[in-house]
Amino acid sequence: MARRRSRWGKRAGYWFDNTLARGAYALIGWLVLACLAVVVPVSALMVWTARDAPATLPGKLARVWHHAGDTLRLGGLVGPPAQVLLSVILALVALIYVSALVGLITAGVNERMAALRRGRSTVLEDGHVVVLGWSEQVFTVVAELVAANANQRRAAVAVLADRDKTAMEDALHIKVGPTGGTRLICRSGSTTDPAVLPRVSPHTAGAVLVLPRDGPSGDAEVVKTLLALRAAARAAYGPDAAGAAAPPGGEDGGHGDVDGVADGTANGTGVWVVAAVRDARYRLAASLAAGEGGVVLETDDITARLIVQSARRPGLSLVYQELLDFEGDEFYTVREPALAGRTFGEALLAYATSSAVGLVRADGALALNPPSEAVIGADDRIVVVTRDDDTAVLAERPPVVDEAVIVTDVPAERRRPERVLLLGWNRRAPLIVGRLRRYTAPGSVVDVVAEATVTTAAAVRAADTDAGAALSVALRPGDPADQGTVDAVDAGSYDSVIVLGPDPVPGPGGVTEEPDDRTLVTLLLLRALEAASGRELPVVTEMTDDRNRALAPVSPGADFIVSGKLIGLLMAQISQNRHLAVVFHELFSAGGNEILLRPSSHYVRAGATASFATVVEAARRHGECAIGYRDHAGAAHGPRYGLWVNPHKETARRWADRDEVIVVATVRLGGAEEG
Repeated sequence: MARRRSRWGKRAGYWFDNTLARGAYALIGWLVLACLAVVVPVSALMVWTARDAPATLPGKLARVWHHAGDTLRLGGLVGPPAQVLLSVILALVALIYVSALVGLITAGVNERMAALRRGRSTVLEDGHVVVLGWSEQVFTVVAELVAANANQRRAAVAVLADRDKTAMEDALHIKVGPTGGTRLICRSGSTTDPAVLPRVSPHTAGAVLVLPRDGPSGDAEVVKTLLALRAAARAAYGPDAAGAAAPPGGEDGGHGDVDGVADGTANGTGVWVVAAVRDARYRLAASLAAGEGGVVLETDDITARLIVQSARRPGLSLVYQELLDFEGDEFYTVREPALAGRTFGEALLAYATSSAVGLVRADGALALNPPSEAVIGADDRIVVVTRDDDTAVLAERPPVVDEAVIVTDVPAERRRPERVLLLGWNRRAPLIVGRLRRYTAPGSVVDVVAEATVTTAAAVRAADTDAGAALSVALRPGDPADQGTVDAVDAGSYDSVIVLGPDPVPGPGGVTEEPDDRTLVTLLLLRALEAASGRELPVVTEMTDDRNRALAPVSPGADFIVSGKLIGLLMAQISQNRHLAVVFHELFSAGGNEILLRPSSHYVRAGATASFATVVEAARRHGECAIGYRDHAGAAHGPRYGLWVNPHKETARRWADRDEVIVVATVRLGGAEEG
């Protein structure tokens, strides 16, 4: 019997589901039956139990109809059948109308709320910064833009990416933190679709930043995004927009034509565009898509340069960190009418707490570290390193220079071949070897410790061939995350150690293994070697995620190159001042001026007490611009790690033998640069 009831119950449920599947009419019918099944019996019960109930059956039925009609909003009118029928029809029409109106209003509100949650509404801003794309760089870029706009009252940053709006907002608020007066706006959509780009109003923005998406197709997507910007501009301004140059904005408009960076914003968008690609093969295509006024940064090449520079001068990564973020001192361009007609050498000592490092001529040409006798024109802008755009203030009087402690003749150092240990191999490793060939003396050696896959072995052989006789590159098969391998290479015998993580391998659910995981293991093994030998190893580490830097078991103040953060800092700086595009281009180019750490004994006598103004004057006589120093005694102690940028020029200190001076100077390649 129980089985029979269960079978009939299943059949009834199946029949009920089938009736619902017939559509809205079946659902309305069931709702009517359900309501009548409840309203009519309850109304009858109320009538039959009421004290004033009619005595006759027709009277009671009329009262039941009145209660039921009133409950169901059918009026409950009694009288002739035709009158009752007409009243029911009118009541049903009114009920349907009100219900439909409420439904339409509710649907419209829900649709609007859903559209807002999806991030598909249009941003109506002017002069804001637009960030297109999503990667680890977005957090650095947004954080730096917030810091740059700290003294602005109405600043906005709009982020467009093919991700959920709420998820983007949550991630940014968690990693960036409070945004102060900067409003953070997120919109969802494809950055390669010209019809979607107007959601963030790029044509009214002050700058547009295009980030490379994580993954092998990220560079191609950057190129498509830049092309989409041009197409969106044609749709906004007409078919001639993509070929017309917009006038430069304010005093920051325009600069000389250097490697795809040209005067104005003739990229068809009418705004300042800064993009980044990883692979050099996409650089030309991205530059063409960005137009003459766009800036395209090649992330792998810049990262490789800084890794090599830091490997040869430990502590240099800290200098770049100080100069690239908006929390400390950074590069600015300022007009200084009081210095017009005077020489650049005089400008070097004209600021008490800022440092002049170059000139932007009236025609937009950059002269970084120009000759000290170069005359400053009335329309020239001075490139300075200073705390903020309003802190480059001329000193009331020139500082005193102690001629007695200045070193005039620096003895030439005998160059010797260097031995570099490269633990790990990735797509940037050949670039690193190429930069080492430019900097190191002939006969230098690079030993690569990596798993001997076919791809890695071929890449090492190609790097050795490209390096020629100036540099020998050899592969020592092994796992850099294996203790036996690291112990066998005797890392302490090398002049510098570079730790690289493997390239991320995408899997079905994302990246199968984070590159930093193996890097942290390698650093642990090197730390154990340091503890056993009692000697600090000169290690430079490349990481992909800045959050892992706090986990790294290394000495305080060690050199870390976080490629994503580095490029994010550069993009944020250039977006705020377009003149800096050519400044950074020269700083990260071979054969030009670079930021260097050089022994203080090259400028003032070791053990002597002298002001920083004296060091600046000594550097001027060497054809260099001194912007700070690193105190060796404080190199192991945070938060500065001995680094001082823009110290007051009249402050005197005792210069120890191992102290270093931070200078902007020309690098002599081919092994001629002093140690």
